[in-house]
Amino acid sequence: METLRAPVGLVAGLLFGFGLALSGMMDPARVLGFLDVAGPWDPSLAFVLGGAVGVSALGYVAVSRMRKPVLAQRFEIPHNRPITASLIGGAALFGIGWGLVGLCPGPALAGLTLGLPQVIGFVAAMVAGMLLYRFTAASGK
Repeated sequence: METLRAPVGLVAGLLFGFGLALSGMMDPARVLGFLDVAGPWDPSLAFVLGGAVGVSALGYVAVSRMRKPVLAQRFEIPHNRPITASLIGGAALFGIGWGLVGLCPGPALAGLTLGLPQVIGFVAAMVAGMLLYRFTAASGK
């Protein structure tokens, strides 16, 4: 079963990317239209988010009824953690970036397939931010 993890992961990623493309979430204008409640508001993102929450909830229900995962030794389910300043700061930074450019990591990675310069720039900045965090977090220990 271990040999199936990569192909199943690839299919799941392709399905996720197809869903993002189909729903229009790779288009920053659609996301910015949702966030701009004072202008011509586009509620379509709310339906996409609602669908994602529904699918995720069904996944948690399915996992709660399983004794063991199909392609792994154990489940990797996050546990509650305390709310910290770094969590709040990271969430705020994520929200600011999302509001400024209309992209978040999932749609941006899927959008790389389109070769749009603004998407490539966003992903480059995202990777630079990840590397900067890794460097600063490692030096702070």
